[in-house]
Amino acid sequence: MPHPDQAEPVAQAVFTALADPTRRGILAELAARGPATATDLAARLPISRQAIAKHLGLLSDAGLVRAEAGERRRIRYRLQTGPVAVAQSFLAALARDWDGHLSALHDHLERNRGNET
Repeated sequence: MPHPDQAEPVAQAVFTALADPTRRGILAELAARGPATATDLAARLPISRQAIAKHLGLLSDAGLVRAEAGERRRIRYRLQTGPVAVAQSFLAALARDWDGHLSALHDHLERNRGNET
């Protein structure tokens, strides 16, 4: 886990990367089938190898995938879960805060239910 001061930029990069459905599809493919090359992914997804490579670069910048050397000098991409855990922590804290506000509103409305005119 990054230092708390670095969690916000990590979460922002993850959310930005996940905003695109093609990148979510690439991550889902890597999660389901394991490490793959851009060529492998292009064969499985309805997008060109060049577009896959561009999206992999953005996913790599966000820390969601890691490039590693494969056989015959081919680069394989492996899913990285660390940044997702940071984003999940951010969302969990947000949900706790949101739930607290909703609970307070519910309690207020329940207390004032009998005061309706």
